[in-house]
Amino acid sequence: MVKQFYRDTWAEVDLNAIKHNVKQMKKIYPSPKSVYAVVKANAYGHGDIQVAEAAIEAGANKLAVALLDEALQLRESFPDVPILVLGRIRPSDAQIAADHNLTVTVFQKDWLVEASKQLTTKLNIHLKFDTGMNRLGIRTKDEAYDVLKELKSTTMVVTGVYSHLATADENNEAHLEKQFERFKESLKLLQDNIPNKVEVHLGNSAGAMRFPNSMYDAVRFGIGMYGLYPSDLVKRETGIPLKPAFSLISQLTHVKKINKGDTISYGATYTAEEDEWIGTVPLGYGDGWIRKLQGFHVLIDGKKYPIVGRICMDQFMVKLDQHKPVDTKVTIIGEEGGETVSTDDVATHLETINYEIPCMINERVPRVYID
Repeated sequence: MVKQFYRDTWAEVDLNAIKHNVKQMKKIYPSPKSVYAVVKANAYGHGDIQVAEAAIEAGANKLAVALLDEALQLRESFPDVPILVLGRIRPSDAQIAADHNLTVTVFQKDWLVEASKQLTTKLNIHLKFDTGMNRLGIRTKDEAYDVLKELKSTTMVVTGVYSHLATADENNEAHLEKQFERFKESLKLLQDNIPNKVEVHLGNSAGAMRFPNSMYDAVRFGIGMYGLYPSDLVKRETGIPLKPAFSLISQLTHVKKINKGDTISYGATYTAEEDEWIGTVPLGYGDGWIRKLQGFHVLIDGKKYPIVGRICMDQFMVKLDQHKPVDTKVTIIGEEGGETVSTDDVATHLETINYEIPCMINERVPRVYID
């Protein structure tokens, strides 16, 4: 159910696109292999509960998040779905994770020592190896042996092991090959130290899409689930058809004609070279539509119009070619009349990656779900 909202800007999330994308991945990884739907950061700004429901309906087996808080929120709606926390939780919160049947990531001996003091019940864990990302994980054999030795005196059960690929979306595969080899070496360390069968996973979206024969038991489907490719290389090389799920829509709230020489917005950074029609759009940096997007464009009636003047906290202005009625639809991200402004277009303008764009559109912008 969509919460009532009272503003003229909203994001539309196409849950059918989410389902389509998950089904594409399930074609590559059918049961018994698992697909984790990665719904961290409020499902990359799309809405964690809604996206998780759609992903599970389409065949995703499990959920993955970055934070314990995210996992606890999901657990309320998904009491029986396996949930993996990818980031480090505080050892003092280990019992909370156990109480809610969450699986947490472990890679530090000292964490095990402190967490075991808190635990009175079993806690499922996945061991993480750092094979070249140099962010989180067990890096050396000595660290691995220390962790494995300490585990024997705890109530924790290793149910999985994984690593994260740093360059799976890039053309140069030298670093990637090193990570593959290091991960194989890490798995050998576990063979004589963990008696039970464990789930092994290595692939993020890029790895899963490009190297299906090297991904073991499960993959973590993140950016691709939202219809965005990790890179142009992944899109060209795999040919997997993904559908973008995120659109950003608004309406003109004011239209006026200004005179040659008039300026627009703070700092008077834009000066009209002739008499011009200017439209005001109720979206600004307070919503995540940052000032660096000055000079970008939006779609109105299937045509691109430039953003002129500095973007304000709550509004920005566009240069029109004629008078438009107030309440005319403005497509900020999406397709209209055969023209498209994509998330990738916005990312290119901002000199960043498409992952960042839906994440930066904050909760002040209502989400409307299409199913």
